[in-house]
Amino acid sequence: QVQLVESGGGLVQAGGSLRLSCAASVGTFGRRAMGWFRQAPGKEREFVASISWSGYLTNYADTAKGRFTISRDNAKSTVYLQMSSLKPEDTAVYYCAAGLRNTAATISSEYDYWGQGTQVTVSS
Repeated sequence: QVQLVESGGGLVQAGGSLRLSCAASVGTFGRRAMGWFRQAPGKEREFVASISWSGYLTNYADTAKGRFTISRDNAKSTVYLQMSSLKPEDTAVYYCAAGLRNTAATISSEYDYWGQGTQVTVSS
């Protein structure tokens, strides 16, 4: 069964940091790019960051550049999102997704498996 399980969300003060993890079943992870998206209340899901299978290619939303870092450990079938200098506007449910192909895509239609999401709340 294909599974993506996120963890690491929580409540943090503005300026703080969180590290999200996404553990994937091996079949899901193999040779795929991985991405992180987020959805705030009343807003559409938006791209945050993505990473190719090798890890050499990454893409970030403008809102994430300089503050968030995506990485992956293929031996552990896990992708991470290190978030720092968090702002209240980063509050959202964060989802990881497995890409259709090995491209660090920025649009949700390029991803076919999704996790259940983890809540990140940043207080001011």
